[in-house]
Amino acid sequence: MTAKPGPYGIPPLPPEGLQRFLKPRPEQPRPGERCEMCFEKIPPEGSWEHAHVVNLEARQVMCTCRACYLLFEHKGAAQGRYRAVPERYRHDPEFVLSDGQWDSLQVPVNMAFFFFNSDPDVQRMVCFYPSPAGATESLLSLDTWDEIVAANPAFRDVAPDVEALLLFRPRGQGFECFLVPITSCYELVGRVRMRWKGFDGGKEAWEEINAFFDRLRDKSERVKHEVEGGA
Repeated sequence: MTAKPGPYGIPPLPPEGLQRFLKPRPEQPRPGERCEMCFEKIPPEGSWEHAHVVNLEARQVMCTCRACYLLFEHKGAAQGRYRAVPERYRHDPEFVLSDGQWDSLQVPVNMAFFFFNSDPDVQRMVCFYPSPAGATESLLSLDTWDEIVAANPAFRDVAPDVEALLLFRPRGQGFECFLVPITSCYELVGRVRMRWKGFDGGKEAWEEINAFFDRLRDKSERVKHEVEGGA
């Protein structure tokens, strides 16, 4: 039975699905792990040959082999029904966001992600944050989003539906932003949901979250800022 779409257009993983993010990756494909399009065996997540495609009609992420993934890299493939999830990562440790803009989002944790939902009933930029209940939507006004993009032009090209801007505010520090595949946000939501305990999450949850962002920093291309007054 197909899972019902979650609040940000991708079906929520059942508890057993979330476990895959917390277990060591096996060296060989698990029995039965196959491309959801051609049914060929594929390696576990994290391998170059294990890719992802979004079914935009069902608002569902699909695990695919590299060959099937490449079929949907171009916009308009399959009449736009499927879209390959890009695999680029970009990091700006000096992301510009005012305290007033952040407060207007009413996000109770120090992380949130934004993406453009092209569903005909939505057609706008949306904001969510990880919580013990899953991905929780926060209000995002068009004016606030326009202000954020104007101050951070390096992130204008985030792809609808399949990429997101993931914000993180380490304690006692400023904002940093990552442009990531939407699946990375999905992974973070799963980790928070599985590990969060009590009001503040607990030590284990924050160790998991900090390790997640450390990995993003390592794999991301850093945004270069022009030095004021430079050539």
